[in-house]
Amino acid sequence: MALRDVKPTRSELINIKRKIKLSERGYNILKMKRDGLILEFFKVLKEARDTRGEMLRKYQHAQEMIALANTVEGTIGVKAAAFSVKEQPQITLKSKNIMGVVVPQIEASKVRKSLVERGYGVLGTQAVIDETAEAYEELVEAIIESAEIETTMKRLLDEIDHTKRRVNALEFKVIPELKAAASFIKMRLDEMEREELFRLKKIKAKTAAKAAESA
Repeated sequence: MALRDVKPTRSELINIKRKIKLSERGYNILKMKRDGLILEFFKVLKEARDTRGEMLRKYQHAQEMIALANTVEGTIGVKAAAFSVKEQPQITLKSKNIMGVVVPQIEASKVRKSLVERGYGVLGTQAVIDETAEAYEELVEAIIESAEIETTMKRLLDEIDHTKRRVNALEFKVIPELKAAASFIKMRLDEMEREELFRLKKIKAKTAAKAAESA
């Protein structure tokens, strides 16, 4: 707001003071929202670290099991067991609200399967195939959980950044400019009032002088 564009009137001063109050109220609300989002972010960050660590552990375990299965059953036997699975995992994407931020809520079904649901013949395979299948089912669950948490973390981080920019704009630009405009108007009104008093005094003095001459 350029001061040269500000009208030095009492109505404008009242209007700017109202804007200052609204801006300060908005600043306080956004600041509380920012602080709340940061707290939520650190909670999710801790979950993300734990989940990522667990996912890596399960990935390593699954890799070890597939290597063992390939050794015991052979690559063809492992692929045959994998292709026998008829039902694929189902993902349902919902959403939830965290302090005004819409984040995903992923629900998965048919990830864990029984021996029958896996489709391969139980009698024709070694136990290592079952253990490998279970290891990969656990890995898929961990990946889904990690995807939900990390997407939530990213959206919270984006909202924190957006809120911080608005807080900074109000604190360092909007409110200072409004206060400067209010001070400028007050100063000009005071000057105009002094000028008016001086003018009235001059008129009074001239009137008194004329009255003295007439007498």
